[in-house]
Amino acid sequence: MLEGLIVSNNQLNDVFPSWLGSLPNLKLLILHHNGFYGLLGKPKNHSEFLNLQVIDISFNNFTGPILFKPSNNMLTGCIPSSLGNLTALESLDLSQNNLSGEIPEQLKQLGSFQGNPGLCGDPLLKKCGDLESSTLPPPVFEENDDAESLFKLDWKFVLAGYLSGLVVGLVLGDVVIIRRHGWTLFNLVHLQSLNLADNDFSSSEIPVAGEFPSGVFQLPNLRILDVSSNGNLKGYIPDFHHKSPLKELKLGGSGFSGGLPSSIQMLDSLDLLDFQDCNFSGPIPSSLGKLTQLTFLVLSENSFSGHIPRSFQNLTRLTKLVLRYNQLFGPIPSLSNLTNLNLLDFSDNQLHGRVPQSLSNLMNLETLYLHSNKLNGALEFDMFFRMKSLAYLDLGRNNLSLLFSKGNKNATSSKFKILALESCNLSEFPYFIRHQNELERLSLAKNQICYEIPKWMWKTSIDTLVSFSIEDNLLTGFLPVALPWVNLLTFGVSFNRLQGTLPIPPPSIVFYNVSNNLLSGEVPIMFCNLSSPYNLDLSNNTLDGNIPECLGNLSSTLYVLNLRNNFFKGIIPKICNNKASNLRIIYLSYNKLQGQLPRTLSNCKMLEGIVVSNNQLSDVFPSWLGSLPVLKLLILQHNGFYGVIEKPKGYIGFPELRVLDISFNNFTGELPSHYVSSWNAMKAIDPHPFTYLGVIFNFTVPKTALYQDKIRFAITITTKGVNRYYGAIQDIFAFIDMSSNKFEGEISTLFGNLKSFRSLNLSNNMLTGCIPSSLGNLTELESLDLSQNNLSGEIPQQLKQLMFLASFNVSYNKLTGPIPQGNQFSAFESSSFEGNPGLCGDLLFKKCGDLEPSSLPPSAFEENDDLESMFKLDWKFVLIGFIRQQLKQLGFLECFNVFRGKLTGPILQGNQLNTLHSSSIEGNPQLCGDLVFKKCDDLESLSLPPSVFAKK
Repeated sequence: MLEGLIVSNNQLNDVFPSWLGSLPNLKLLILHHNGFYGLLGKPKNHSEFLNLQVIDISFNNFTGPILFKPSNNMLTGCIPSSLGNLTALESLDLSQNNLSGEIPEQLKQLGSFQGNPGLCGDPLLKKCGDLESSTLPPPVFEENDDAESLFKLDWKFVLAGYLSGLVVGLVLGDVVIIRRHGWTLFNLVHLQSLNLADNDFSSSEIPVAGEFPSGVFQLPNLRILDVSSNGNLKGYIPDFHHKSPLKELKLGGSGFSGGLPSSIQMLDSLDLLDFQDCNFSGPIPSSLGKLTQLTFLVLSENSFSGHIPRSFQNLTRLTKLVLRYNQLFGPIPSLSNLTNLNLLDFSDNQLHGRVPQSLSNLMNLETLYLHSNKLNGALEFDMFFRMKSLAYLDLGRNNLSLLFSKGNKNATSSKFKILALESCNLSEFPYFIRHQNELERLSLAKNQICYEIPKWMWKTSIDTLVSFSIEDNLLTGFLPVALPWVNLLTFGVSFNRLQGTLPIPPPSIVFYNVSNNLLSGEVPIMFCNLSSPYNLDLSNNTLDGNIPECLGNLSSTLYVLNLRNNFFKGIIPKICNNKASNLRIIYLSYNKLQGQLPRTLSNCKMLEGIVVSNNQLSDVFPSWLGSLPVLKLLILQHNGFYGVIEKPKGYIGFPELRVLDISFNNFTGELPSHYVSSWNAMKAIDPHPFTYLGVIFNFTVPKTALYQDKIRFAITITTKGVNRYYGAIQDIFAFIDMSSNKFEGEISTLFGNLKSFRSLNLSNNMLTGCIPSSLGNLTELESLDLSQNNLSGEIPQQLKQLMFLASFNVSYNKLTGPIPQGNQFSAFESSSFEGNPGLCGDLLFKKCGDLEPSSLPPSAFEENDDLESMFKLDWKFVLIGFIRQQLKQLGFLECFNVFRGKLTGPILQGNQLNTLHSSSIEGNPQLCGDLVFKKCDDLESLSLPPSVFAKK
């Protein structure tokens, strides 16, 4: 199975290892810098070295006929012209030998021939009639001991200037480059072409790694500079003080940033400028309009702002002008002089105003993309019929109102391939579409088109249409039994009022979205014939019957399966049964499904979300789903899940879980606090809060371009008793709802470690004990509902630290003491605290009176050997005297309040007493210690009364 053998830079002494030719997979053979010798020999049969792609035997002592890469040997004679028959040959190095004669015409552009005094002809710049008078300088490049610098370089274009030895062209594209010591680009003053595109600079030591040297732009003979597709390469465009011969400047896909200097006009020979997908910002200088030789100008996917320069009308040689995905604003300037344009893309900016009629003068324009701007006003569509070459038109997502004249003769002759008219205030199907038989993509989404889809639509572009979208309109009527387009990839008719059964798509379909209609009936079995679906969305219809078993077999290609809000019944089929799955999220909520979750879901290793709420499922908690490494959403609410959520025997799992909703089930026992330690995603506060959970699809639409779409995950959660639909979920969102079960016991302090919590709902259970003060650590918390339990003690003052808390409910518990005042608590309604007779405060119009009694009897509690009998003490009374040493033994003490007592002496330190809040001991002026910022001067002299605890 050997594919590569590298033994360079050793002291091997042998003949050529022709016996390696029997290795069928050998692709790389590097023997340079050794002592190999003798004739290379003739292959014994035609099957030797069949797959060899790279061979380097330079710097050895081979003799005889030329074979492979024989530089730096003692080869003599002429170069065989038969080498020109090697049609796939890209590089030939015959330098540093004793070859003579004329270099064959077929090899002149492929090889390096330096160091052969007897050779003549191009590219040595030596006429064959004057061999004796010419002497060639030694080669500039000398090998060194760094072997990797040899075989990883792809020398496809190296020319040496006569009597100078300086490189004037260098192509090192799509390779990993490792430099030699002391080598610098600044020395290449004769350099005419530098191509470093598609390199991995993270593993390179070439001087341009990291910050690209701006001096390269000033090389006096440089005509072509290409450093595109190097995302880790940083740099900026310097000021230009002299004219430059640069003709091509490609920085696309690099990390170049900053603004463009107005002195860029000095590059007046520039023919091609490609700055796509960099980090440039600021205005586009009007001086760009002086580069009148430009034919290709691409500034897309940056952060350029300001207006499109009017001076662009001077660029009369332009064929491509692309400014998409920037922050440009203002009107579209007149571009009527750019009659050579065939592509104009101003999409995804903030341009406003009207679409200029002068664009109709661009008779060579094939592609016009103006979508996703703020263009407005009425627009006569006839202007596009006059543009005879126009085939790709996207005006969508503006605020245009398209006007169509009837009987336009040009309407039948114009042939569109892409026609996207989203959000163009259409009220009916444009009639001219019936004459389009070459459409590849048609989008009429987000208009007000009503009535039925015209029957002629089902006969339009039968063989060519690959994408059809009429989503978010007012369409009624029925869809056909089967879709007519044989090569269709994407089909979207969601958010209409369409009726009938599901239309059967062709096997080629990738995106199928019929959601939010009035479709009915069962899922046809023909859906099992789909070859590679990515997204299957049948949600929010009135479909019924069983979910076909075969849909579970589509998980090898399916990313999203959305069947929610229908009337499906029966059991959930086995999903990911074949263990090879791309499935990211499955929505089955709001149906009538029964039985258990299929255990095959544990095979869906890419699964990020499971939403099965509001069904009739009956199962225990699916702890086995903890093995899914990227599961983020688990929504089980409103089902019949039951039992104690026990700690798994092995791996707990759920490390990426962010949303857990198990509300309205029949779970019992204590809250599953043992899972908290593994919920790592809920512990960290993400510093990048503006991304959303979802899945991105990329695939190539034949004859058009790369198709990309992103589906954001969506859920419905309950807040303050109201269901709220979240159409998008920020990836920092953390939410737990365990309400309306039969959980009992105390709320663990461990919940305070889940610092990215946005919402916690534990209401309507049978929880007891105190509200943990550790919940004050949840600084991102926006909603906290602990209502309808049996919680006791006071509301921790630490909750006042929750500055984002907008919803708070502790009603119908057994809480006592004052309601915290200030911060967010002043904005809560009194209903959040009702049903707690022991609470007091301004919100309840109940004054917290003076709790100081005249005398208190000794405590009735007696200490015994079982310390746990004291752990749940709820100190609601006022103590007089000292805080006793025995309290330090209460290792699980969570609630302790001696507010306004008559305690004196030092506050004890150690164990749980270290976590006390100063508010819990306020009103005891004779206490001293760190917690009250009062030094205890003479602890030795204090006399302690005897313990009120009698040990049994």
